[in-house]
Amino acid sequence: MTVHPSLQPVIDAWTHSIEAIHELVRPLAESDWNRPTECPGWSVRDVVSHVIGVETEFLGEPRPIHTLPRDLYHVTDEFSRYIEVQVDVRRCHTALEMTSELDLIILRRCRQLRNEHRGPQTPVRWPLGSGNDQPLERALTVRAFDVWTHEQDLRRALGMPGNLDSPAAAITRDFLLAALPKVVAKDAAAPPGAAVVFDVHGPLEFLRTVRVDGQGRGKIDGSVSLGPTVTLGMDWETYARLACGRLKPDAARDLVKVEGDPRLARAILREFSITP
Repeated sequence: MTVHPSLQPVIDAWTHSIEAIHELVRPLAESDWNRPTECPGWSVRDVVSHVIGVETEFLGEPRPIHTLPRDLYHVTDEFSRYIEVQVDVRRCHTALEMTSELDLIILRRCRQLRNEHRGPQTPVRWPLGSGNDQPLERALTVRAFDVWTHEQDLRRALGMPGNLDSPAAAITRDFLLAALPKVVAKDAAAPPGAAVVFDVHGPLEFLRTVRVDGQGRGKIDGSVSLGPTVTLGMDWETYARLACGRLKPDAARDLVKVEGDPRLARAILREFSITP
């Protein structure tokens, strides 16, 4: 085995989710590819196109030379324009063309990852327009998170729930939890001494407390807080949808149980999404 042991679980999680996407879309009728998803402006075809496009860039393929239409309301900045090129260039592709390309990309990426011999901290080029290198382990973790999130986008659009407790779901949970201290302490401006509890149930259950110290810095742990400033209770799918920007706080009122300071709770939910 050439893969570093610490990388194998992330690679396995990514593989599980991208193969699940392939299984979801392979039998779809042509019309099903046009179903809208919770990603603004994106259909099922567009979500799959995005996944394909990012993986092709990790394979080192050149980006398409393509001019975007001017009427894409969801394209609002340079990052979204960068992302949209790989999507828009495939909007005329048939179901067979999409599934065939996805099948080939999975085959090539799995082969590439099986032969990965670099260490977890090796800097790699991050293709999504940032121009910055990232450690290999971080890049693979983000890919597992992104592919699982889009797998769930497709499942909701197609009415085919599943894999909420998959290996990539656990990686997504940890990825999202790592952002909580900043969300609570900085973005929502929770005051020093505040303790905010997140009580999440469902396929992935967890209880986490973010505590804000005297300098306004947030720290997260799994201990129970007595008399927390705010407690937010919800199921895992709601948590993921909110944190990934798929669900707006106003639309989640019946899905989130709030106890404690309502003003701080609203501020946290307003800042909860960590994706662009």
